[in-house]
Amino acid sequence: MLQSPERIILVTGASSGVGADVARRVAGPDTHVVVHHHGRSERAEDVARSIRAEGGHASTIAADVHDEFAVSAMLDTVRARFGRLDALILAASGSLVDGGAARRLAKLAMPLMPSGARIVFVTSHQAHFYPHKAVPKGYAGIAASQRAGETALYGMRSEFAHAGIGVTVVSAEMTDDTVMVPAVATAATTAQPSGIVYVGSAG
Repeated sequence: MLQSPERIILVTGASSGVGADVARRVAGPDTHVVVHHHGRSERAEDVARSIRAEGGHASTIAADVHDEFAVSAMLDTVRARFGRLDALILAASGSLVDGGAARRLAKLAMPLMPSGARIVFVTSHQAHFYPHKAVPKGYAGIAASQRAGETALYGMRSEFAHAGIGVTVVSAEMTDDTVMVPAVATAATTAQPSGIVYVGSAG
């Protein structure tokens, strides 16, 4: 097992978009960011390289979040390298973190997470309030998938509480990454009550 920094953070879907921005935001000299991707190794390595260039620590890892064996192998690698996981950030990638994927990732990550660790689920206002509020045309499938992921984590609240793991859902306007990214980073790196954080437009 390698000597590891003070904090180990795994960010799913971190090869591009919000996931990549979050990975860069949580990075620092005392943090190792595991940049997850699914078939985007070059982009993921670009993100990791940019983190290292700024004095942080980062590596990449590939897995299909919908494949139990792939997720298990990914977390076995994290265990072998670092021995623990201090934060799991579930950001969307090419394939959404839906109900099954969210539950699987959380279940398999929990044995690695010490008391005080954090799980952060990234969603949009449109998905968070689905199906009670209208969504843009063509977005219903995405909203339903993300909402299922959020609901799956709610169903595990007693398990998280028993393990001392905090869970935060960050909901933002789906086009407003400028406020979403700092909120996700804060939820992953600071002690705070479990719950929902709304950021950006209330529309």
